[in-house]
Amino acid sequence: MAEKIAKNDIIQKAATNRSVTKKKSNSIYDLISSDKMKSQFAMALPKHVDTERFVRIALTCIRQNPKLAECSRESLLGALMTSSQLGLEPGGVLGQAYLIPFSVKGQMECQFQIGYKGMLELLRRSKQLSNIRVHTVYENDEFEIGYGLDCTLNHKPVFKNRGNMIGFYSVAELKDGSKQFHFMSYDDVVEHEKKHRKGNYQSNVWKQHFEAMAHKTVVKQLMKWLPVSVEYLEMASKDEGVYKASEENLKDVTEEVVAPTLDYDEDTGEIMESEDNSADNVISDVFK
Repeated sequence: MAEKIAKNDIIQKAATNRSVTKKKSNSIYDLISSDKMKSQFAMALPKHVDTERFVRIALTCIRQNPKLAECSRESLLGALMTSSQLGLEPGGVLGQAYLIPFSVKGQMECQFQIGYKGMLELLRRSKQLSNIRVHTVYENDEFEIGYGLDCTLNHKPVFKNRGNMIGFYSVAELKDGSKQFHFMSYDDVVEHEKKHRKGNYQSNVWKQHFEAMAHKTVVKQLMKWLPVSVEYLEMASKDEGVYKASEENLKDVTEEVVAPTLDYDEDTGEIMESEDNSADNVISDVFK
Protein backbone atom coordinates (compact mmCIF):
# COMPACT_ATOMS: atom_id res chain seq x y z
CA MET A 1 0.00 0.00 0.00
CA ALA A 2 2.82 2.37 0.97
CA GLU A 3 4.67 1.55 -2.27
CA LYS A 4 1.53 2.33 -4.30
CA ILE A 5 1.09 5.70 -2.56
CA ALA A 6 4.76 6.56 -3.11
CA LYS A 7 4.48 5.58 -6.78
CA ASN A 8 1.37 7.73 -7.17
CA ASP A 9 3.21 10.66 -5.57
CA ILE A 10 6.08 10.28 -8.06
CA ILE A 11 3.64 10.15 -10.99
CA GLN A 12 1.80 13.22 -9.68
CA LYS A 13 5.05 15.18 -9.27
CA ALA A 14 6.17 14.20 -12.78
CA ALA A 15 2.81 15.32 -14.19
CA THR A 16 3.08 18.61 -12.32
CA ASN A 17 6.60 19.20 -13.64
CA ARG A 18 5.43 18.49 -17.20
CA SER A 19 2.55 20.89 -16.71
CA VAL A 20 4.85 23.67 -15.46
CA THR A 21 7.32 23.09 -18.31
CA LYS A 22 4.51 23.01 -20.83
CA LYS A 23 2.98 26.22 -19.47
CA LYS A 24 6.32 28.00 -19.54
CA SER A 25 7.01 26.85 -23.09
CA ASN A 26 3.52 27.94 -24.15
CA SER A 27 4.03 31.41 -22.76
CA ILE A 28 7.39 32.09 -24.41
CA TYR A 29 6.26 30.75 -27.78
CA ASP A 30 3.02 32.70 -27.62
CA LEU A 31 4.91 35.80 -26.52
CA ILE A 32 7.22 35.73 -29.53
CA SER A 33 4.31 34.89 -31.86
CA SER A 34 2.09 37.68 -30.54
CA ASP A 35 1.03 40.52 -32.84
CA LYS A 36 2.59 43.03 -30.43
CA MET A 37 5.98 41.33 -30.57
CA LYS A 38 5.79 40.93 -34.33
CA SER A 39 5.18 44.66 -34.66
CA GLN A 40 8.28 45.33 -32.53
CA PHE A 41 10.36 43.07 -34.78
CA ALA A 42 8.88 44.67 -37.91
CA MET A 43 9.90 48.15 -36.75
CA ALA A 44 13.47 46.99 -36.07
CA LEU A 45 14.05 44.73 -39.08
CA PRO A 46 15.54 46.08 -42.32
CA LYS A 47 13.15 46.01 -45.28
CA HIS A 48 14.87 43.02 -46.89
CA VAL A 49 14.11 40.74 -43.90
CA ASP A 50 10.59 39.30 -43.68
CA THR A 51 9.03 39.56 -40.20
CA GLU A 52 7.08 36.29 -40.37
CA ARG A 53 10.17 34.35 -41.41
CA PHE A 54 12.21 35.99 -38.64
CA VAL A 55 9.61 34.89 -36.07
CA ARG A 56 9.53 31.33 -37.48
CA ILE A 57 13.30 31.11 -37.29
CA ALA A 58 13.30 32.46 -33.71
CA LEU A 59 10.76 29.80 -32.69
CA THR A 60 12.82 27.10 -34.41
CA CYS A 61 15.91 28.20 -32.46
CA ILE A 62 14.05 27.68 -29.18
CA ARG A 63 12.60 24.36 -30.29
CA GLN A 64 16.06 23.10 -31.24
CA ASN A 65 17.61 24.36 -27.99
CA PRO A 66 15.04 24.09 -25.15
CA LYS A 67 17.44 25.79 -22.72
CA LEU A 68 16.59 29.06 -24.47
CA ALA A 69 13.06 28.73 -23.07
CA GLU A 70 14.62 28.65 -19.58
CA CYS A 71 16.35 32.01 -20.11
CA SER A 72 14.88 35.17 -18.64
CA ARG A 73 12.33 36.67 -20.98
CA GLU A 74 14.12 40.00 -20.89
CA SER A 75 17.42 38.55 -22.11
CA LEU A 76 15.83 36.28 -24.75
CA LEU A 77 13.69 39.07 -26.19
CA GLY A 78 16.64 41.45 -25.92
CA ALA A 79 18.78 39.05 -27.96
CA LEU A 80 16.06 38.69 -30.59
CA MET A 81 15.59 42.46 -30.78
CA THR A 82 19.35 42.93 -31.22
CA SER A 83 19.29 40.32 -33.98
CA SER A 84 16.38 42.08 -35.68
CA GLN A 85 18.02 45.52 -35.39
CA LEU A 86 21.12 44.19 -37.12
CA GLY A 87 19.04 42.39 -39.73
CA LEU A 88 20.76 39.08 -38.95
CA GLU A 89 18.83 35.83 -38.76
CA PRO A 90 19.55 33.78 -35.60
CA GLY A 91 20.31 30.07 -35.77
CA GLY A 92 22.74 27.86 -37.61
CA VAL A 93 21.12 27.81 -41.06
CA LEU A 94 22.88 30.91 -42.40
CA GLY A 95 25.45 31.22 -39.61
CA GLN A 96 24.68 34.92 -39.27
CA ALA A 97 23.94 34.98 -35.53
CA TYR A 98 23.43 32.68 -32.56
CA LEU A 99 21.37 32.73 -29.35
CA ILE A 100 23.48 31.23 -26.57
CA PRO A 101 21.93 30.22 -23.22
CA PHE A 102 24.22 30.30 -20.19
CA SER A 103 23.83 30.35 -16.42
CA VAL A 104 24.57 33.42 -14.29
CA LYS A 105 24.31 32.65 -10.57
CA GLY A 106 21.65 30.03 -11.23
CA GLN A 107 19.64 32.20 -13.66
CA MET A 108 19.66 31.28 -17.33
CA GLU A 109 20.40 34.25 -19.59
CA CYS A 110 20.53 34.51 -23.38
CA GLN A 111 23.66 35.90 -25.02
CA PHE A 112 23.61 37.26 -28.57
CA GLN A 113 26.56 36.27 -30.76
CA ILE A 114 27.25 37.38 -34.31
CA GLY A 115 28.39 34.54 -36.57
CA TYR A 116 31.26 35.09 -38.99
CA LYS A 117 28.85 35.23 -41.94
CA GLY A 118 26.90 37.88 -40.05
CA MET A 119 30.13 39.79 -39.48
CA LEU A 120 30.89 39.64 -43.21
CA GLU A 121 27.36 40.79 -44.00
CA LEU A 122 27.70 43.82 -41.72
CA LEU A 123 31.08 44.69 -43.22
CA ARG A 124 29.68 44.50 -46.74
CA ARG A 125 26.91 46.88 -45.74
CA SER A 126 29.51 49.46 -44.72
CA LYS A 127 29.95 50.23 -48.48
CA GLN A 128 33.63 50.91 -47.92
CA LEU A 129 34.78 47.45 -49.01
CA SER A 130 34.66 45.94 -52.47
CA ASN A 131 35.37 42.41 -51.21
CA ILE A 132 36.24 40.48 -48.06
CA ARG A 133 37.27 36.84 -47.75
CA VAL A 134 38.24 34.47 -44.97
CA HIS A 135 40.11 31.15 -45.26
CA THR A 136 41.46 28.27 -43.20
CA VAL A 137 45.08 27.13 -43.57
CA TYR A 138 45.84 23.41 -43.23
CA GLU A 139 49.22 21.90 -42.39
CA ASN A 140 49.78 20.41 -45.86
CA ASP A 141 48.85 23.59 -47.75
CA GLU A 142 51.54 25.77 -49.29
CA PHE A 143 51.43 28.87 -47.12
CA GLU A 144 53.80 31.79 -46.71
CA ILE A 145 53.28 35.03 -44.84
CA GLY A 146 55.61 37.99 -44.43
CA TYR A 147 55.45 41.21 -42.41
CA GLY A 148 57.48 44.39 -42.72
CA LEU A 149 57.47 47.28 -45.17
CA ASP A 150 55.88 45.02 -47.79
CA CYS A 151 53.43 42.56 -46.25
CA THR A 152 52.89 39.40 -48.26
CA LEU A 153 50.54 36.45 -48.04
CA ASN A 154 50.56 33.45 -50.39
CA HIS A 155 48.29 30.45 -49.96
CA LYS A 156 48.00 27.45 -52.28
CA PRO A 157 45.66 24.88 -50.73
CA VAL A 158 45.96 21.20 -51.52
CA PHE A 159 42.72 19.36 -52.11
CA LYS A 160 43.55 15.95 -50.63
CA ASN A 161 44.96 15.01 -47.25
CA ARG A 162 45.15 18.62 -46.09
CA GLY A 163 45.95 17.62 -42.51
CA ASN A 164 44.96 19.58 -39.42
CA MET A 165 43.94 23.23 -39.26
CA ILE A 166 46.93 25.44 -38.39
CA GLY A 167 45.62 28.95 -38.93
CA PHE A 168 43.04 31.37 -40.29
CA TYR A 169 43.21 34.63 -42.21
CA SER A 170 40.93 37.26 -43.65
CA VAL A 171 41.62 39.57 -46.59
CA ALA A 172 39.71 42.78 -47.29
CA GLU A 173 39.85 44.78 -50.52
CA LEU A 174 38.92 48.43 -50.14
CA LYS A 175 37.20 50.61 -52.70
CA ASP A 176 40.50 52.31 -53.54
CA GLY A 177 42.02 48.95 -54.51
CA SER A 178 44.24 48.59 -51.45
CA LYS A 179 44.19 45.36 -49.44
CA GLN A 180 44.48 44.49 -45.77
CA PHE A 181 44.84 41.05 -44.22
CA HIS A 182 45.08 39.55 -40.76
CA PHE A 183 46.35 36.07 -39.81
CA MET A 184 45.88 34.11 -36.60
CA SER A 185 47.39 30.72 -35.83
CA TYR A 186 45.22 27.92 -34.46
CA ASP A 187 46.78 28.44 -31.03
CA ASP A 188 46.10 32.20 -31.24
CA VAL A 189 42.41 31.51 -31.77
CA VAL A 190 42.27 28.98 -28.93
CA GLU A 191 43.88 31.48 -26.55
CA HIS A 192 41.52 34.23 -27.72
CA GLU A 193 38.49 32.02 -27.01
CA LYS A 194 39.77 31.15 -23.52
CA LYS A 195 40.37 34.80 -22.73
CA HIS A 196 36.91 35.95 -23.79
CA ARG A 197 34.72 32.97 -22.87
CA LYS A 198 31.83 33.38 -20.45
CA GLY A 199 32.48 31.01 -17.55
CA ASN A 200 35.05 28.24 -17.23
CA TYR A 201 34.08 26.09 -20.18
CA GLN A 202 34.00 26.41 -23.95
CA SER A 203 30.50 27.19 -25.20
CA ASN A 204 28.61 24.76 -27.41
CA VAL A 205 28.80 27.12 -30.38
CA TRP A 206 32.61 26.98 -30.22
CA LYS A 207 32.57 23.20 -29.78
CA GLN A 208 30.19 22.61 -32.67
CA HIS A 209 31.33 25.40 -35.02
CA PHE A 210 34.99 25.99 -34.16
CA GLU A 211 36.10 26.85 -37.70
CA ALA A 212 33.22 29.29 -38.22
CA MET A 213 33.93 30.99 -34.89
CA ALA A 214 37.64 31.14 -35.75
CA HIS A 215 36.70 32.86 -39.02
CA LYS A 216 34.62 35.39 -37.12
CA THR A 217 37.46 36.02 -34.68
CA VAL A 218 40.00 36.75 -37.41
CA VAL A 219 37.51 39.02 -39.23
CA LYS A 220 36.92 40.98 -36.01
CA GLN A 221 40.66 41.43 -35.58
CA LEU A 222 41.00 42.60 -39.19
CA MET A 223 38.20 45.09 -38.60
CA LYS A 224 40.50 47.11 -36.34
CA TRP A 225 42.59 48.03 -39.37
CA LEU A 226 39.74 48.89 -41.75
CA PRO A 227 38.17 52.33 -42.33
CA VAL A 228 34.71 51.10 -41.41
CA SER A 229 31.92 53.42 -40.33
CA VAL A 230 31.06 54.34 -36.75
CA GLU A 231 27.66 52.74 -37.38
CA TYR A 232 29.34 49.41 -38.13
CA LEU A 233 31.53 49.62 -35.04
CA GLU A 234 28.43 50.24 -32.92
CA MET A 235 26.71 47.22 -34.48
CA ALA A 236 29.75 44.98 -34.03
CA SER A 237 29.99 46.05 -30.37
CA LYS A 238 26.70 44.25 -29.72
CA ASP A 239 28.43 40.91 -30.32
CA GLU A 240 28.60 38.51 -27.37
CA GLY A 241 26.46 40.70 -25.15
CA VAL A 242 23.34 40.25 -23.03
CA TYR A 243 20.71 42.87 -23.79
CA LYS A 244 17.47 42.90 -21.86
CA ALA A 245 14.12 44.16 -23.02
CA SER A 246 12.72 46.75 -20.62
CA GLU A 247 10.07 45.60 -18.15
CA GLU A 248 7.68 48.23 -19.51
CA ASN A 249 7.98 46.97 -23.08
CA LEU A 250 7.80 43.37 -21.89
CA LYS A 251 4.60 44.15 -19.97
CA ASP A 252 3.06 45.74 -23.06
CA VAL A 253 3.89 42.66 -25.09
CA THR A 254 2.77 40.06 -22.54
CA GLU A 255 -0.63 41.73 -22.16
CA GLU A 256 -1.18 41.05 -25.85
CA VAL A 257 -0.78 37.25 -25.44
CA VAL A 258 -4.17 35.63 -25.03
CA ALA A 259 -4.10 32.00 -26.14
CA PRO A 260 -1.76 29.22 -27.26
CA THR A 261 -1.01 29.24 -30.98
CA LEU A 262 0.96 25.98 -31.18
CA ASP A 263 0.10 22.39 -30.28
CA TYR A 264 2.16 20.48 -27.71
CA ASP A 265 2.74 16.82 -26.90
CA GLU A 266 1.02 16.21 -23.57
CA ASP A 267 3.70 13.77 -22.37
CA THR A 268 6.92 15.37 -23.57
CA GLY A 269 6.05 19.03 -23.95
CA GLU A 270 7.50 18.88 -27.48
CA ILE A 271 6.04 21.32 -29.97
CA MET A 272 3.89 19.67 -32.62
CA GLU A 273 4.55 22.01 -35.50
CA SER A 274 2.30 22.58 -38.47
CA GLU A 275 3.80 22.13 -41.92
CA ASP A 276 4.39 25.88 -42.33
CA ASN A 277 6.50 26.02 -39.16
CA SER A 278 8.55 22.86 -39.74
CA ALA A 279 12.33 23.11 -39.71
CA ASP A 280 12.48 21.87 -43.32
CA ASN A 281 10.21 24.66 -44.52
CA VAL A 282 12.17 27.26 -42.57
CA ILE A 283 15.34 26.07 -44.29
CA SER A 284 13.58 26.08 -47.65
CA ASP A 285 12.42 29.66 -47.04
CA VAL A 286 15.94 30.79 -46.22
CA PHE A 287 17.36 29.44 -49.46
CA LYS A 288 14.59 30.71 -51.77
